[in-house]
Amino acid sequence: MRDDRLLTRIAGLLRQAEGTDNEHEAEAFMAAAQRLATASSIDLALARAHDPATRTASAPITRQVGIGEKGKRGLRTYVQLFVQIGRANDLTVDVASNSTFVIAYGFESDLDATEALYTSLVIQMVAASDAYLKSGAYKGETARQVVTVGDGFFRRRAVAEKPLSPITARLNFQSAFAERIGKRLLDARDDERAHALATDDSARGSTELALRDKELEVRDFYKQSSTARGTWRPSSAQSGYSTAARRAGDRAGRRARIGQDQSLPGARGAIDR
Repeated sequence: MRDDRLLTRIAGLLRQAEGTDNEHEAEAFMAAAQRLATASSIDLALARAHDPATRTASAPITRQVGIGEKGKRGLRTYVQLFVQIGRANDLTVDVASNSTFVIAYGFESDLDATEALYTSLVIQMVAASDAYLKSGAYKGETARQVVTVGDGFFRRRAVAEKPLSPITARLNFQSAFAERIGKRLLDARDDERAHALATDDSARGSTELALRDKELEVRDFYKQSSTARGTWRPSSAQSGYSTAARRAGDRAGRRARIGQDQSLPGARGAIDR
C-alpha cells in the first residue's frame, strides 16, 4: 500500500530544508518530515485496527537495501545511519556480515520514509566527514585503541593512546553523526505520537492499542522471516575511539539538513530494492 502522495509531501519538506540557510528552519523542516511519516504510520495502524480489508491488504514486508560495495571501508557507519533512521520509523533491520546490505522488516510506507531520509542523510554524512578531514582539525588529536602487547605466552591486549589517523577520525565522526541523527528523529517521532494521543482523549486507548498491535505484528513477522545469526555492532574495539572526532560528528549531526536533490559518487547509487 505505497502512498506516493506521502512521499511527494516528504520530498517537498526535504527540499525546503535543503533550500534554507537558517539552521533552525532546516531543523523544523527535518522534524516535520519525520512527524509526517509518523502521522501516516499512525493513520495506517488505526485503519488496520478498524478495517479488516485494510488489514488484509497491508502487511509487513522485507526489503533489501544496498549499502556499498564489498571491501569499501566505513560501511559500518553507513549501516549505523540506516539502522538509526529505521528505528525511528518502526523497522527492524538485519545486517549482512560484511555490511554491504541490510534487510529491513516493516510496513511499506515506513520503509519508503526510511529510504527517503537515508538517501539524503548519508550524502550529508559523507560530505561533512570529508570537510572535517580536509580542515585538518583531527591532526594533533589522539584515539584510544586496543592493541596487543608482549611476546609469546605473555601477550595481552591493552588500550593505547595513538595519534588520530584519518580513517579512525572518519569512522568516529560518522558514527557520532549517525547517533545524533537517530536521537533527533526519535524526538520528532515521539512528539508526533504524543500529539496524536493528546488530540482526542477518547481515541487515546485505540491509538495506543493500534500502535502496540503494529509493533507486535512487525516483531512476529521478523521472527518468522529472519534467518540472521549473531549480533551486529557499529564498531569494533580495534577501530579506535576518538572523543574529538565524535564531538565534531555530533555537531555535524545537529546541523544536518534533510534534502534529496544532492548527489555524491558512491553514496547514493547503492540503494536497491
